Amino acid sequence: MTEQSYQRKIVKELESRGAYVVKVITASKKGVPDILACYQGIMLAIEVKTPTTMANTSPLQKYNLAKIKEAGGYSLVAYDMEQVYPTLASIDALHLMSCMDAPVLEKR
Repeated sequence: MTEQSYQRKIVKELESRGAYVVKVITASKKGVPDILACYQGIMLAIEVKTPTTMANTSPLQKYNLAKIKEAGGYSLVAYDMEQVYPTLASIDALHLMSCMDAPVLEKR
């Protein structure tokens, strides 16, 4: 499979979960991850590779993924949903915990 095929699968799954997803074709900044999404109110950035190119993440791509994490987002390198599911599960758990902490509004 090509990198674009993996990207399409990941985008489709994220959209099916209600995420806002942008597939980055050309960016004004080099090294921007292939997929940028907002899922459960949290930024998610995914650099998509193939199984044979997983080790070919450039230093600039690694830097940008690290900067996204430093800013409070989630970022990862993946070639299919098996690498993405654990991150989505973490975001789901965080979202659930924040909903449980939210004050309950009473009807008047």
